[in-house]
Amino acid sequence: MLLWPAVTATVAINLFMAALMLRVLGGTPLGPVAALLWSLPLGIPASWLAGRWLRRLLDEAES
Repeated sequence: MLLWPAVTATVAINLFMAALMLRVLGGTPLGPVAALLWSLPLGIPASWLAGRWLRRLLDEAES
């Protein structure tokens, strides 16, 4: 749960940047507010994956 705000912000930045890159190829633009709104639900699975990755790194460091 503590990772969720940071991961959600990261997802929002990545969505916004991906939309900017896709705009060159003819994609529709995605504003910063829309990227933030899309990142709220997408941040949940991304946080879970980031938590698993961090747990694995911590377990590896302990052994």
